[in-house]
Amino acid sequence: MEFLSSRVIIHPRDPERSLAFYRDTLGLAVFREFPGGTVFFLGNGHLELSGRGDREASPDVALWVQVRDIAEAAAELRGRGVEFEQEPRLQPWGLHEAWLADPDGVRIVLVEVPPGHPMRLDSREPG
Repeated sequence: MEFLSSRVIIHPRDPERSLAFYRDTLGLAVFREFPGGTVFFLGNGHLELSGRGDREASPDVALWVQVRDIAEAAAELRGRGVEFEQEPRLQPWGLHEAWLADPDGVRIVLVEVPPGHPMRLDSREPG
């Protein structure tokens, strides 16, 4: 089986409020729009807001979003009114993380991968 593309789909309880959050507050670029939905670029993937949900977000699900500079990203988001559940800090596993939530409570972790972290290293055998 070959997977060609992927995206995360969120059914927000208030589509206009979530659209404004992802587009204007987080500053995600729109990939495409269609009746009843918007798809955003999200790093190497996509995030789709479509339909209307009627349940609380599960605390078991989070969006993992890598940024180049977490301090800069956090300052920019604070300037747009974002309140963090966890301020940026270095985690025991070596990543800088900050946690926030969208208007429906979908958890979002901003991650900076510092130089020298195993995620930045080429694990292929030399040669």
